[in-house]
Amino acid sequence: RQETPMSSEEKFVFESLQDCVSIRAFLEALTEGVGSKHLVLSSGGERIELYPQGLLQVEVKARRKGGSSKVSLKLEWKDAPRVETTDRTLSVSSN
Repeated sequence: RQETPMSSEEKFVFESLQDCVSIRAFLEALTEGVGSKHLVLSSGGERIELYPQGLLQVEVKARRKGGSSKVSLKLEWKDAPRVETTDRTLSVSSN
């Protein structure tokens, strides 16, 4: 196993206008990803994989102003070093 260096920053941004049914499906998929500790976000050739673990910081903000309402959800956690397996194997023998 070999540790992969963490890159300085990876970003994924997605914004669109969707109905409540689509938003519900997105939130359910997000919930499943957090539960399985593996989130994959992709759109238009962009992709990011995240691995939520341990204690997550959660921030929820809501506001209503004039004729507009807004809810923001933020999840944050510390990443553990990523470990990848390699094709190399170790052989030990005694003659």
